[in-house]
Amino acid sequence: MAARTPRGFRDILPAEALVREGIRAQVAELFSSRGYLPVETPLLEERPELERGGRIRNSPFQLIDADGSLMVLRPDLTLPIARLVSARVPDGGLPLRLRYAAPLVREESELGGRPRQLTQLGVELFDLEGARPEFELVLLLAEVLDALGVPAWHVACGSVRPLQALLARRSPSEEVTARVLELVHASDLVGLDEYLDGLTLEPALDRALRELPRLTGDASVVARVDELLAAAEVPEGERGTGELAAMAEGLHELLGSGQVAFDFSILNSFDYYTGVVFRCYSELASDALASGGRYDAVLRNLGRPNVLACGFALSLEALQEVLGQRGGLGGVASASSRAERPLRIAVPKGSLFAPTVRMLEAAGLPVGELREPGRRLVIPADGVEYVIVRAQDAPAFVGNGGADCGICGNDSIIEAGEELVQLVGLGYGACRFVVAEPASRRGAAEEAYGWRGSVRVATKYPRITRRYYESIGQQVDIVQLHGNIELGPIVGMSDRIVDITATGETLAQNDLVVVDEVMECAARFFAGPAAYRSDFRVRALARRLLEVSASGEGSSR
Repeated sequence: MAARTPRGFRDILPAEALVREGIRAQVAELFSSRGYLPVETPLLEERPELERGGRIRNSPFQLIDADGSLMVLRPDLTLPIARLVSARVPDGGLPLRLRYAAPLVREESELGGRPRQLTQLGVELFDLEGARPEFELVLLLAEVLDALGVPAWHVACGSVRPLQALLARRSPSEEVTARVLELVHASDLVGLDEYLDGLTLEPALDRALRELPRLTGDASVVARVDELLAAAEVPEGERGTGELAAMAEGLHELLGSGQVAFDFSILNSFDYYTGVVFRCYSELASDALASGGRYDAVLRNLGRPNVLACGFALSLEALQEVLGQRGGLGGVASASSRAERPLRIAVPKGSLFAPTVRMLEAAGLPVGELREPGRRLVIPADGVEYVIVRAQDAPAFVGNGGADCGICGNDSIIEAGEELVQLVGLGYGACRFVVAEPASRRGAAEEAYGWRGSVRVATKYPRITRRYYESIGQQVDIVQLHGNIELGPIVGMSDRIVDITATGETLAQNDLVVVDEVMECAARFFAGPAAYRSDFRVRALARRLLEVSASGEGSSR
């Protein structure tokens, strides 16, 4: 066997290295011309020091130093630079503009096909209170994209302040606040609606929580945010819309061209960002090219409460992808922009297929060829292209750019672990996940847990199972199977199972009884982040599907 690199790491040969070197040099020259100075930080950091600034990405690349310190290979470049500034740059040294080009490491799923080493090209701007650096940085990002010749780029801007202010003033409890922020961070807008359905909130608060993460468009979006928060009685000075209005005025040309838009679906990392956030996409790639925002809380956590901080980082690999060079993130780069080809929709096989066809037809899409696909896996139609996949594979196809959007159960979305925007609950394919055990051995699992300290569970759904047992505070040993899950406890492989059921008939026939409910699931319409934020057709289809689902039209045909 030929010598090889570790999983998720690769060698870069001279031809590609020259391309990367050229991109780095061009970006560094532009950053430098705008007053940004080079900086370098260590490859290894003390984990507790980084965590003082904020939550860091989970990294498997950790080690113990000779003195017992817990070290970590940097999973991020902003936190180390913030650490440096907090410790070594006095107020008199501000404002300070820094730039960097350096590798980092992050964990990725073993079967996700994505690299674990990435190179970021970024800038950080530190200043004293009162400054507003976001405008400068968004313009700088646009300048870099144009200088590189990045095709069909689009910057989405938002702010975490309006939602945080709304919850701080009007949320009935810390539990509600935490859950809403968790769902918005995950871009699970369907889960957010379902959670709010189970609460009894004041109408103005309920409306604002549902609408805010879905707002997108030009400067009128800022006015709508202001209206929603005013109706919910959030004081004007707390809404965060003033800085957004200032950005809208400064970016009016880019807003008018459509290259920059306000988009509140990008809100995330509420324990890290403190104001404006932005992400950049291209119609030719499935991954973000850049992301950034205000993170004053990091400096505050590091003992510099009067220092503001804002920055962004470009992915060198993503730039290679859209510029047509070797490399990339493992996603799909199209030879033409997304708007120039048919909208590609992942359609699930099996029990979800027929109701999905009905739903798409009710939404006004052509489904004549889709009704009888035969053995064809790709079905072209007028303006759309259907990709027929297994339901559990639909998230991977969309997450990696093989399709723009798709339909499957939310169980498949959870298990895939892909970054997706969940848009519409479709109201069909309903079933539930349960914990079950042999009726003839009821109580045996608790007894085994008492002496073993864990429960052994057979399942086809390890992520859902682990999440459930973490929620109830029990340790679990998972036996992953791919079918006939009921056999696990019958033949002594496991104490219990976690499986999907609609009627419970199969469980009863195999002497299994339900001992707990895990979750309910149903079909959802979802999209890749780049497609949702840069392709109006995805948003239009989401709106139509929402109307059809609410009316029940799709299920009645």
